[in-house]
Amino acid sequence: MDFFKQMGYTFNPQFTDETAACMVISEDIYAMLLTHPKFKQFTSKEISDSTKTTEVMIALSCESKEAVNSTMENALKGGAKEYRDPMDYGFMFQRTYEDLDGHIWELIYMDMSKFPKQ
Repeated sequence: MDFFKQMGYTFNPQFTDETAACMVISEDIYAMLLTHPKFKQFTSKEISDSTKTTEVMIALSCESKEAVNSTMENALKGGAKEYRDPMDYGFMFQRTYEDLDGHIWELIYMDMSKFPKQ
C-alpha cells in the first residue's frame, strides 16, 4: 500500500482491512488489492506468480504526456521498474512499469485530434 500511496492513490477504509485494500485510482476507478488467502476465496484456479508470468496488463489513461511522465517517475521512485522504453505514436504516448509484485501497469495519453485519418 505504501507504494501506491506514493503514486498518489488513496484507500477507502470501509473496504480495507488486513486481507484487502480498496485502492481509489480516480472517482470512477477502484482496484482491490488482496492477500493470496483472500484472493483464493474468489477462485479455484492457481494464483499466478506475477514475477514469472503475466496475466493482465492494467492500462490507465492520463490527462497529458506530462502526467504520464510524472506518474511514471513516482512509480520509479517507489521501486517500480520501467518495463519497456516509452512509446510515442504521435497521437498516443505510453510508458509502462512493473510494480513491486511484478504486475504491469501502462500509463497512456491519447490525443485523438492527432489520430491518423483513414
